Amino acid sequence: MKREIKFALVYRDMWQSSGKYVPRVDQLEEVAPAIVRMGCFDRVETNGGAFEQVNLLFGENPNVAVRRWTAPLRRAGLQTQMLERGLNGLRMNPVPADVRELMFKVKKAQGTDIARSFCGLNDPRNLRGSVEFAKKAGMISQVALSITHSPVHTVPYYMGVVDKVVEYGADEICLKDMAGVGRPTVLGELVADIKKKYPHIKVQYHGHTGPGFSPASMLEVARAGADYLDVAVDPLSWGKVHPDVITVREMMRADGFLVRDIDMDAYMEVRSLTQKFIDDFLGYWINPANARMSSLLVGCGLPGGMMGSMMADLKGFQDAINAAQRGRGQAELSLDTLMVKLFQEVEYVWPRLGYPPLVTPFSQYVKNTALMNLFNMLSGNPRWTTIDKDTWGMILGEMGQLPGPLAPEIVALAKEKGLEFHTGNPQDNYPDELPKFRQMMKDEGWDVGQDEEELFELAMHERQYRDYRSGVAKERFNKELAEMKAKAGAPVVVTRPVVEMPAFDAADFLAAHPGALPLQAPVAGQLLWQVDVEDASAAPVSGTAVKAGSPAGYVQTRYGMEEIVAPSDGRILAVFGRQGARVAKGEIVAFYV
Repeated sequence: MKREIKFALVYRDMWQSSGKYVPRVDQLEEVAPAIVRMGCFDRVETNGGAFEQVNLLFGENPNVAVRRWTAPLRRAGLQTQMLERGLNGLRMNPVPADVRELMFKVKKAQGTDIARSFCGLNDPRNLRGSVEFAKKAGMISQVALSITHSPVHTVPYYMGVVDKVVEYGADEICLKDMAGVGRPTVLGELVADIKKKYPHIKVQYHGHTGPGFSPASMLEVARAGADYLDVAVDPLSWGKVHPDVITVREMMRADGFLVRDIDMDAYMEVRSLTQKFIDDFLGYWINPANARMSSLLVGCGLPGGMMGSMMADLKGFQDAINAAQRGRGQAELSLDTLMVKLFQEVEYVWPRLGYPPLVTPFSQYVKNTALMNLFNMLSGNPRWTTIDKDTWGMILGEMGQLPGPLAPEIVALAKEKGLEFHTGNPQDNYPDELPKFRQMMKDEGWDVGQDEEELFELAMHERQYRDYRSGVAKERFNKELAEMKAKAGAPVVVTRPVVEMPAFDAADFLAAHPGALPLQAPVAGQLLWQVDVEDASAAPVSGTAVKAGSPAGYVQTRYGMEEIVAPSDGRILAVFGRQGARVAKGEIVAFYV
């Protein structure tokens, strides 16, 4: 008898891996019936961290969105699944245990069946709460292994994590191949071992297509006993996203598996509606590069979705690097050359930082360290001159145990700085906070909501939730959309004046100040050296002290303030960004030494 392979549509991740936003809830409700009529899916990924925050950025209520989006799918008998980040819940930083527990209660009540939980470090301590809270709430607990390719990420290593989470009560295991660099044969061996030791455990594979391994990986894991495969649909399949269901179905069918038929009329409707959403407004934030695969991702192991931000970072550093090159009588470097050098530096840095799987947020930490190493070395300074505070948190074990050992020079550098390594349970560093947020709700006169879902949103995303409640979020999003349409040539008038950055030549400046270090905008937005000050006098004067880890300024974004942080102590040499200026991510706004 043929064995059946089932498919899960990762409609949320299709969008997240392509651009900045996901569809509004009214658009999701529009496409849901066509997804059901396709007839080939048993599961649909409906929500997660990015989904919840995007709704807040739209100025809409994510609790309403989850309930309305999951309802038609569940009525049709499809299971709905979410993605959460273990210790970090639905955000980028750690979450208290009582807030994490409330999350699973809320999501179950809203109609989410499966909690897919991952820890970027594969630390079982960070996953235990997720498993136990999900089970207590009545959800299916699926633990996702963060897959990567390194000497320490072996089948026995992953089986050690599996053993722990099965002991905690996990129902399923997902192979989360976020960069698509897992080697097919190794993944097949891992699935075979899971199925042999735990035949009752369901296994699901989630692999991005960036470097091109994932179709072969799908075949290998299916042959080894996997139950579910995550797939996408055109026009947001392939590239840096996921394989298209049509190809995967035909591949499985040809290999002798039992697979469901696809209603092609419904497929074309999903395809058409997805394109309609792109044309409506979502396409303004989709990076065309994410539609292309790249074998360059094999060596560095970075997720394909990082390519856009990484290239923006490199472009921001290019002038400063080339100034240093000219100062030493060496040839300038093209962006492509810098990209290859950065990939090579990632390959150098990654093992020395303990091989953290390159998934959010650890992929950003490794990439940022490699970028600063590259900048410093090409500017005549030593490696490891600049390591930001979040990366130090990872190095010191504040977020969990690293998979591999730290290089001796990193350990020595930590001791030299008087930093302390952490060995305890990371959750213990974050005490319960729900009583505080209950009081906030009471003080604001806000109702905690059905199943306490409004309390949960405030506790998980306080800043974004307050902006949603005040109406500021919707105003910002509408302004951002208007600006994007204006850039694309649409006849939109932006009524609020925008202060432009003054022109400056970073190369000339660095030629005169070869030891200078840049202060860069961490995100795109409005530069604010001081909050609530409108004139140019808000900018720091030459000689102003900057302290490592403390904000030297801010960038106002659609979701709130982001700090401009100096990686090391120093004093301002020159400021090139005026108060109120619009800045791009990575743009140099000042130099210090």
